[in-house]
Amino acid sequence: MTNSQQPYGNRRTPLPPAQSPTPGAPSTESASKVPSPNTESLRGDRSAPSGRQRDAFFDNAKYLAIVLVAVGHAWEPLKGDSRVLEAAYTVVYSFHMPAFIIISGFFSRSFDMRPDRLRRLITGVAVPYIVFETAYPLFRRVVDDAPEQKISLLDPWYLTWFLVALFVWRLTTPIWNAVRHPLPLALGIAMLASATPAIGDDLDLQRVLQFLPYFVLGLCMRPDHFHLVRRRSVRIAAAPVFVVALAFGWWAVPRMNTAWFYHRDAAQELGAPWWAGPVMVLAMFGCSLLLTACFFAWVPGRRTWFTALGAGTLYGYLLHGFVVKAGDYRGWFEHPVLHRPLGEIAVSVLAAVVVTLLCTAPVRRVFRFVMEPRMEWAFKRDAAEAARVRERQERKGTREKVSV
Repeated sequence: MTNSQQPYGNRRTPLPPAQSPTPGAPSTESASKVPSPNTESLRGDRSAPSGRQRDAFFDNAKYLAIVLVAVGHAWEPLKGDSRVLEAAYTVVYSFHMPAFIIISGFFSRSFDMRPDRLRRLITGVAVPYIVFETAYPLFRRVVDDAPEQKISLLDPWYLTWFLVALFVWRLTTPIWNAVRHPLPLALGIAMLASATPAIGDDLDLQRVLQFLPYFVLGLCMRPDHFHLVRRRSVRIAAAPVFVVALAFGWWAVPRMNTAWFYHRDAAQELGAPWWAGPVMVLAMFGCSLLLTACFFAWVPGRRTWFTALGAGTLYGYLLHGFVVKAGDYRGWFEHPVLHRPLGEIAVSVLAAVVVTLLCTAPVRRVFRFVMEPRMEWAFKRDAAEAARVRERQERKGTREKVSV
């Protein structure tokens, strides 16, 4: 969820994203079985730990969500000419980011300050943020011939805000696991943030705080909660819900500021009274949860041709922005044909194909050194982790002897 037309800081639109098991940004480990709490939501992992199996539902959900993210970004330069496209854009933006964040929270439930998990948080989130926060401005300097473009690690560029948010959310996980009523507290913080323009643009803290309730909700969820929304009755009910949402989105196009869906500004910055911020936070939280539940209801739980791509959603997320931005800088979206229904459909399909390719294994192998750097040289040796490795090796050796 990031506004490709406004390249810097809180002047952009949102996306997430997302990793799998024990990582720290979109996810650095594999999204193993549903019970496994150490997974992230966006990040592509290496192979799943022995004895664990990735849950197809979560990989499917991450892949489908990242496709919606890419398609939404491709619609941004086109939606001004079509009320229908603007309505579809509004509906997609109301749930694709919450879906990513809820999954991220779900797989962060067991995060603590253990050294190995902190290392994964740094290598899986902080390092990619630094790399891409530098790469996007440099890309604009070259492709858009904008040598004046500055590089600032404090003002997330385009879609890198999600990595900042995930880093902060994950660090605060022990707090949310300790308090008695985490979700009401997170909602209260989001409501206060929405009425506090003094928070400013640094690190996109408005987004960090306003999207916080979705992450905390994920922390509070259990596997059976996902099973509830995957019942046949919910799948059937999801169809009319989306139809109504699209109709409402069409009605709201001339009446509502789309920037509310980005959660990047306080109410006063959107020209509304301060009390509108808390009201909109609650209203959009309810609407987003409803549509997210409908989205989850339609996600297949079995293995499909795209299930394996769910392990590479961080790659698709961070890399597709270069394609969208190149089109924006070079004027590709200005062609009249693309502003007609068939052109809009073609752009949507192309965006889905591009992000799919960016999630594939060959792309992950090429960019793994950036997305999943090992960096053993940067950290002290963890005696406890070494002991755990030795214990696992000893158990494995014992099992092999017994089998012989």
